[in-house]
Amino acid sequence: MERPVNLHEALASFDDVYDPRIVARMNDYDVRIAHAAGEHVWHTHTDTDEFFLVLDGRFDIELRDRTVSLGPGDVFVVPKGVEHKPSSPGGSILMFEPSGTATTGDHHEGEIPAHVKSTSGKPLA
Repeated sequence: MERPVNLHEALASFDDVYDPRIVARMNDYDVRIAHAAGEHVWHTHTDTDEFFLVLDGRFDIELRDRTVSLGPGDVFVVPKGVEHKPSSPGGSILMFEPSGTATTGDHHEGEIPAHVKSTSGKPLA
């Protein structure tokens, strides 16, 4: 990286939800930030865990047997192969995933809502 990235400024630079921006790369991993609001889709990442850190607001991760509710500063890792569906009344998150990992996983259930982008992240403008 050529310069530091301020996460508050980076989040203020875009409004799209579930459309992550890549703020850093380390080895073969992306550090992504995203705004979250509404429901995502049920999906699975077959070969990788998915790391979430809540920066602000609330972020819920529904698993088939329970829901994990996270607030600012909370971290949760969804193990590889575990089906999950994120949702949020509003907030922002940081994710740490292998580069190229799709936000809707290797497998997802149903149609992808218009507010959810199936992407592996976009560069921060």
